[in-house]
Amino acid sequence: MAASPASVEGVIGPLGNCLTTLGFEVYPLKVGWYNSVLPPSFHLPYPDDTLAVVVLSTPAMFEQAFLPFLEQRGFHKPCDPVDQCVRHCVSSAVSQSFSELKVDVRYDYELLPSRKPKFLAQTAAHVSGAAFYYQQSDVTDQPWAEKKMFGVCIHPSFGGWFAIRALLVFEDVTAGSELLRPLPPDCVPSREDRIKLLEAFNFHWQDWSYRDIIPPEQTYSERQKEYFSTAPAQRLALLRTWGLLPNEPDLCPLEQSAVNGHG
Repeated sequence: MAASPASVEGVIGPLGNCLTTLGFEVYPLKVGWYNSVLPPSFHLPYPDDTLAVVVLSTPAMFEQAFLPFLEQRGFHKPCDPVDQCVRHCVSSAVSQSFSELKVDVRYDYELLPSRKPKFLAQTAAHVSGAAFYYQQSDVTDQPWAEKKMFGVCIHPSFGGWFAIRALLVFEDVTAGSELLRPLPPDCVPSREDRIKLLEAFNFHWQDWSYRDIIPPEQTYSERQKEYFSTAPAQRLALLRTWGLLPNEPDLCPLEQSAVNGHG
């Protein structure tokens, strides 16, 4: 007997079936877990037991979803191509499997009118158990004095070779006691390695060395590395050289600004 769509199993099963083959992972969480570690200004406006799901892209997403999306001419300017691909994949999965449910879909690149992000991606990944969010407060006897160090998530299988793409809140689905809060795998347990990780992420993020803080099971392909190493303003031109976009002489807004460079 199939699980009701208004249950944790009834959401995670169909959503995973739609997205896993495209190179994504899905992790359930309760809204209350997320809200409990954040100040009220960042809270999601739903009851604590409301089901949410965080969506990650793995290294496989580039070849399994992004390149086919471009080959099928799914991209339309001026949006970022990867963002548009992710939106297409997620929205298709939601409309296919949950047409009768209210789903609040929030993407990592979206902002509220206040200019705050629609959700804090790394916090969502951490409380769902998907990836450990290493922050300055996780280092004892900090060597940085008063300097602010930004935190970063590390995935137990992919290290830093992944991205947090979306949060889906299933407004009418209650997650009961069967959904237990998991602990994210602490794959960088030592103080020395945490210092190394945060310094690599804050001071040398462009060389991507922080992504290899643990031996990853899979990394980005050479083509994917080339894409994300290219300045956002030049990525459409790169895709044209790959034959994935038609040649067009005029620049669009994406090519005139360096936005959405995340990978």
